[in-house]
This record gives sequence, C-alpha cells and structure tokens, in this order.
Amino acid sequence: MEPEPMHTFSAVIERCPETGLLVGYVPGFPGAHSQGESLDELQANLQEVIAMLLEDGEPALDSDFVGLQQISVPT
Repeated sequence: MEPEPMHTFSAVIERCPETGLLVGYVPGFPGAHSQGESLDELQANLQEVIAMLLEDGEPALDSDFVGLQQISVPT
C-alpha cells in the first residue's frame, strides 16, 4: 500500500496582543487561517481548515512563501 500523498504548507504564526491566542495563516492561501491556545492546537486547527479548503480542489495561491528574514536597524 502506497502512502497517501501529502500537501505541505508554511504557516506564519503570531500571538494576538488582545487575546493572547496564537494566530496562524498560510501566506497566499485565501481562507487558510486559524487560532489556538497552543502550537499543537493551532496546528490541528490549521490542518482542519486547510483540509476543508482542499476539498474544493487545488488552491490558486496568491503568492509563494519564501521564508522569514531578521532585519536589524540602529536604535
């Protein structure tokens, strides 16, 4: 039996200063966002949202995630 094909997406995660919840979204993938109290909860929620979005077919991504970069400026 062959393994099930997997999609892999990169998510940006931030903490909401108002609620304290972790908020994650997949750049360029409309609707692919969720929140959670922990990283594990957020990941499960994002997996569920992305799986539902993929039921409509392959996404037409608005952009392609490249990475994160640290920027330093004088204080």
